[in-house]
Amino acid sequence: MSWTAPFDIVNPTGKAGIVIVCDHASNAVPQAIGDLGVAPQDMQRHIAWDIGATPIARRLAEAFDAPAILCGTSRLVIDCNRKLDDPTLIPLTSDGTVIPGNAGLTPAQRRHRIDAYFTTYHDACRRVVAERLAKAERPLFLSIHSMTDRMNGGGHRPWEISLSSNEDRRATDPVLVALRRMPDLVVGDNEPYDMDPRADYSTPEHALAHGLDYLQVEFRQDRVAAAEGQERFAMILARAIRDSGILR
Repeated sequence: MSWTAPFDIVNPTGKAGIVIVCDHASNAVPQAIGDLGVAPQDMQRHIAWDIGATPIARRLAEAFDAPAILCGTSRLVIDCNRKLDDPTLIPLTSDGTVIPGNAGLTPAQRRHRIDAYFTTYHDACRRVVAERLAKAERPLFLSIHSMTDRMNGGGHRPWEISLSSNEDRRATDPVLVALRRMPDLVVGDNEPYDMDPRADYSTPEHALAHGLDYLQVEFRQDRVAAAEGQERFAMILARAIRDSGILR
C-alpha cells in the first residue's frame, strides 16, 4: 500500500450516532522515511497494520451511515494507539522483527513523526467528535482492530471477535450479550487485550475524556483477511450493536 495522506475520512457527513476509527488501517510508509529496513513480506504482516480492519471499518461506515477516520500510516512508523511516552510508540522491534529505520532517531526526527502523522490523524478524530459534541450529540466511539491468531510464539487465540474495555462497560456488556446469542461464534471479553488507559491512546483520548460510550473491537485476522470474512464479521458486529439497544 503506497502512502498518500496521514488519514482518510470515509462518509464524513454520516448521520448515525457513531464515530468509527481505525488506528492501524494502513501498512504504508511515507516516501520521506523510506522502507524502514523491513522486508516487503514483513510489511504485509500484522506488525505493520491490522489486517482486514480497514474494509470492516468502511463497511460499518456504510451500514450505519457513520463517519470513519482511517489512519494512513503504518504502525511501524508510529503507533497511533500508543501514548507519546510509550516505548512502543516508534518500535525498535515487533513480534521478533527488528525495525532498523527506527533506531537512532534524533529528537527532530521523532518530533516530525509525531507532528506529521500521529497528531494530524488524531486532530482529524478530534474534529469529528467535536462536531458531534457541538450539536449536543453523544456518539458511540467505535474503534476497529484485528489481532493475530497467535503472538510472540504464544498459544492459539480462539476468539473470533473480542471486545476490549476498562471499568466503563456501558456499551461493552450489552454488545457482548448480543454477540453471545449468535451461534457458532467464539467471543472474547478482554481477550487477548483489555483497553488500558495507561497505554491505549485513541479510546481514552476521544471517548473516555468526553464520557462517551465506546466499543473497542478485535477481529481475529485469519477470519477477516479475505472479503467474504470482512463482510461477514462487519455484519455480525453491526447486528450485535443494533440488537444491544445501545444506539440512541
